[in-house]
Amino acid sequence: MAFESNLRIKNRCIVGDGAHTSIARSASGVKYLTSKNFKSTGLDLSKLDHISERDFEKHFKDKRSLVKPEAGDIVFGIIGSIGTPYIVRPDDNFGISSSVAILRPSENLNCRFLYYFMTSPPFQLAVEAMKSGSAQGFLSLEMIKNLPLLDVPLKIQRKIAAILTAYDDLIENNKRRIALLENMAEEIYREWFVRFRFPGWQEAEFEKGQPAGWTHQRIAQAFDFTGGGTPSKDNDGFWRNGDVDWYTPSDITKSNSLFMTSSEYQCNEEGLRRSSAKLFPAYSVMMTSRATIGAIGINTKPACTNQGFITCIPNYRYPLTYLYHWLNAAKPHFEMLSGGATFPELIKSTFKRIEILSPDQGVIEKFDELVSPMFKQMESLAEQNRKLEQTKNQLLPRLIFGKLSVENLDIQFPPSMQSDQPDSADEAAA
Repeated sequence: MAFESNLRIKNRCIVGDGAHTSIARSASGVKYLTSKNFKSTGLDLSKLDHISERDFEKHFKDKRSLVKPEAGDIVFGIIGSIGTPYIVRPDDNFGISSSVAILRPSENLNCRFLYYFMTSPPFQLAVEAMKSGSAQGFLSLEMIKNLPLLDVPLKIQRKIAAILTAYDDLIENNKRRIALLENMAEEIYREWFVRFRFPGWQEAEFEKGQPAGWTHQRIAQAFDFTGGGTPSKDNDGFWRNGDVDWYTPSDITKSNSLFMTSSEYQCNEEGLRRSSAKLFPAYSVMMTSRATIGAIGINTKPACTNQGFITCIPNYRYPLTYLYHWLNAAKPHFEMLSGGATFPELIKSTFKRIEILSPDQGVIEKFDELVSPMFKQMESLAEQNRKLEQTKNQLLPRLIFGKLSVENLDIQFPPSMQSDQPDSADEAAA
């Protein structure tokens, strides 16, 4: 799809980047974003740097400088993988390194329209073409200034942004609900099986700090588990018309959901049969066991994995809700037991000797009865988000590039856009 305008980013934005100086990192303080925080799935704060309040005051409080992000600015990584841009919110407070660019839209460019335009496939292709000459994948400020921009009336920009923002607001609301359910389920697990305050604990007898009758069982005797394998990538016949989900660790680490509906790659029945990969049932617990230890996903239909997993199969004694939480809580222990010259790995022979807490069966059943509805709701909300994201991605290029006209639509602005909605006189002028 060709751009229908000769406009460039520099015509409607002030373009800058972060601090061009070495700043000491600290364990706490003010957030400090670098290019590593900008992933295709959005802003990733799992590995976050911090700087001291003093350095933040020194390097980011000069109002004449663009290095201090303000509400409505767009920030994004410019080294390596460019990643998804981020709109700075009014309550955000962070510094950025020189590996992060910042765009400050002019008054005739809506920041949300700019954000959605930057996530569109044609703009991303333009970015790839612009940075293709750099071995590392790098965008200079001059390159960014000369990236294309559409000339769309401000009133239309706001309407398009309102439609797409409504989808994102629904997605974010569902994410918050999922997080609440996850926290509730985890707290119940810790209360019952770590603090031992399960229903009736006041009347229970304890031996050596543990409820009487509760034991520890070696994993080898507790539940079934399996490793994975890879059908030969040199044999196209193993992958042609594949309909068997074949998960890799990146499927898990890139996912925004605990429940996995499909993998990036699918092998076929022949590929599965001619490899060491094993098909396991739906609602098993896939746990990464190489390099990244302990990342977990739950498959919603039968699947297999590569060698980077130990997949645990729930049973009546260790149902999904209990097994997932025990594995998740045991991650530090798994990391401690992992070895390897090239990368850490938790091998199956070590895993099977680990002991799992085996509570009273009645307590397990009550826990599963209480938490299973939470898991079902989390899965349902995740599926809603998948469909919302799919619909939004289909609409986005059609709206941005005028294939779907919004000019005569009466758009109700979502609550999150009320603060940047102009008054009627301004909008009429636009």
